[in-house]
Amino acid sequence: MQVDSPDKIRNVAVAGHNDTGKTTLVSALLYAGGVTTRLHRVEDGNTLTDFDHEETERKISIGLAACFVPWQGHKVNLLDCPGYGIFFSETQGGLRAADSLLLCVNGVAGVEVNTEKVWETAAALELPTVVCLTKMDRERADFERALESLHKRFGRAVIPVQIPIGQEAGFTGVVDLVNQKAYQFTRDGNGKATPADIPAALADEVEAHRGRLIEAVAETDDKLMEGFFENGTISQEDLVAGLRGAVARRQIFPLTLASGSHGIGPASLLDALLALVPSPAERAFPAQNVGGEDITLQGDPAGPLAALVFKTLSDPFTGKISIMRVVSGTLNSDSTVWNSRAEEAERLGHLMLLQGKQGTNVQKVVAGDIAGVAKLKVTATGDTLCAKDKPVKLGWIKVAEPAMAFAVEPKSKGDEEKIGDALHRLMDEDIALRAGRDPESHDHLLSGNGQLHIEIAVAKLRHRYHVDVLLHPPKVPYRETILKPADGHGRHKKQTGGRGQFADCKIKIEPLPRGEDFSFADEIFGGAIPQNYRPAVEKGIQEARRRGFLAGYPMVDFKVRLLDGQYHDVDSSEMAFKIAGSLAYKDAMQNAKPTILEPVMKVEIETTEEFTGDIMGDLSHRRGRPQGMDAVNSNQIIKALVPMAEMLDYDRILRAMTQGRSSFHMEFDHYEEVPKLVQDKLIAEYQKHRQEEQE
Repeated sequence: MQVDSPDKIRNVAVAGHNDTGKTTLVSALLYAGGVTTRLHRVEDGNTLTDFDHEETERKISIGLAACFVPWQGHKVNLLDCPGYGIFFSETQGGLRAADSLLLCVNGVAGVEVNTEKVWETAAALELPTVVCLTKMDRERADFERALESLHKRFGRAVIPVQIPIGQEAGFTGVVDLVNQKAYQFTRDGNGKATPADIPAALADEVEAHRGRLIEAVAETDDKLMEGFFENGTISQEDLVAGLRGAVARRQIFPLTLASGSHGIGPASLLDALLALVPSPAERAFPAQNVGGEDITLQGDPAGPLAALVFKTLSDPFTGKISIMRVVSGTLNSDSTVWNSRAEEAERLGHLMLLQGKQGTNVQKVVAGDIAGVAKLKVTATGDTLCAKDKPVKLGWIKVAEPAMAFAVEPKSKGDEEKIGDALHRLMDEDIALRAGRDPESHDHLLSGNGQLHIEIAVAKLRHRYHVDVLLHPPKVPYRETILKPADGHGRHKKQTGGRGQFADCKIKIEPLPRGEDFSFADEIFGGAIPQNYRPAVEKGIQEARRRGFLAGYPMVDFKVRLLDGQYHDVDSSEMAFKIAGSLAYKDAMQNAKPTILEPVMKVEIETTEEFTGDIMGDLSHRRGRPQGMDAVNSNQIIKALVPMAEMLDYDRILRAMTQGRSSFHMEFDHYEEVPKLVQDKLIAEYQKHRQEEQE
């Protein structure tokens, strides 16, 4: 389905905690819209949006996937986001590309850990949000209890626009509180609704909830409030318009209901999305111009071209597919665009409208729509494609630092050459993965957000690229830094037969705030060192800092000021100044009070009351610092900051401690100085390793 106007588009990210039925709900919406001829199921491994081999094997969503539903002359683009915390960067990408969020909340469990994370991210992006209580047909699914859970966590602005007809296995439909109509669904049917009379038993409940909805809408607008005080209500026309406006301004978060696995609610949900969430024409998109100034772009097909690549699919047979949201202008097949990050032209082939990984070729894609294009050469996830004469960079997400690194070793020597290319293809697809080589051991390192994340990447290496690897214990990404300023002097002088080598430089190093990494300032006045040799000094320092100073970990968060030096007309060279730079760095480090930093993780553990004491005690033994505890339904969420080095075996320990009845999520939070005892141990291990290598 191709549309010519942004008004006819809705871009909706479907996100929430894992196991809330997001992919199942998306499948039900596709079936209701006639995209599929039957209801595809996660357990059958045939859903359009869980198409990766690892997704079908593990029955979980791993990557962000795009699809669309034609509905009442509109195109509803759905971005199916993973629910597991280790894949949260995929969810962030989906939220950035969307104009609204459909927040799925389990009707049995209520608000969970990742429900809050998605909510907070949507708030930061100012995304209008519709909440959907899923699995309403399940045993112990409870509308009122789930609503109270939402109110407790997110406030009273979560307002039902539907209430259920029946409960648990008797859930058969919904009452639309806005239009005062009931809709019944056939269990395991096609998801399309049959209008019906509102059941008499629900009349009082409908009246009470509709009254609260009307009052909530009136409170968002002074004029509506004035009419409400005068008449005790507002007109149907004002209710519809006022509700849509309040949703767009994030003053009201409508609550809807569904059972995706039995096809109950999809048609009513699609109607609600068309009526309640804004089109791309109604939302401005953040960007920066060529001067780095913040601007916004409107969803205008006649505007300057700007498209955000928010997901990359990598396949050994079809190659790379870049999925993009056209923010402004119109994108045409077989055209040339400008990549503003790489500052290179990209030639586009056929544009495709995507249903998962299956594409239908189209000639053009207007502002607001989503499409894919194959085999772009320099474009990566997060890049902006635009007009060369009007370059911009569209707003993108900040990808969290990896939480864990493993050394990976090919099982056979024949795979040594293949592993590097395969890892880079995986990184194209998964922006949270990092791959590289350890500068000391030269091992291949694979970093991600947890052991499961790494194991899935290794499984992809094996299944897609036929590369078998061995995983070695995770490596903690320690860093080194300095605590005080110091001066350094590097002099390289070597005279052999013929031309000699000479370079001399003086530097000053200073600590930078945590997370600033490295800065180099050329502060030489005059020609103490010729201009063409000065970058070599920085290069020598850059290479030296990657090898660290105390224990072989990269040196970060410091500034180098190049102050003075000497050169020789004949004997000086770039190589000589590179060596002098590294010598000056080592000299300065002697007096800069170098120290080691360790990554500290933000940990959230969900458990029952009986295990909280044991868990808190164990965390204290791991140098953990409790940050509070929240009650969620019948469980406790323990929050703590814990050094990563103490969490490498936590999955196994937690399972044993709680008989498998607890779960945890962790993500990188910050770096901080390692205690002296731990630091001494790391330095001793490094020196022992160096000594063994030399022997």
